Amino acid sequence: MKFKELDALLHSQLRLAVMSILVSVESADFVYIKQQTEATAGNLSVQLEKLQSAGYISIEKGYKGKKPCTTCRITPQGVEAFSKYVEALKTYINK
Repeated sequence: MKFKELDALLHSQLRLAVMSILVSVESADFVYIKQQTEATAGNLSVQLEKLQSAGYISIEKGYKGKKPCTTCRITPQGVEAFSKYVEALKTYINK
């Protein structure tokens, strides 16, 4: 069996963690993702932007009451990329 190439964008620990969270929920807000990943706000913001630029997630900014709220959702393209990444990993694991 030939090794499949891993998606470099998803191969980052934090971006992979974000995608793993978002693939299993309808949406997640910034605070929840930050708590789950234990990332700094600045680093998480940068990584979310990279995932959004790739079309893997959508980011919606709004308010909960008077507090700003950033909500993230995985896109169909993101689900496909995540699935391909998992399949590629299996080619390394099942050797």
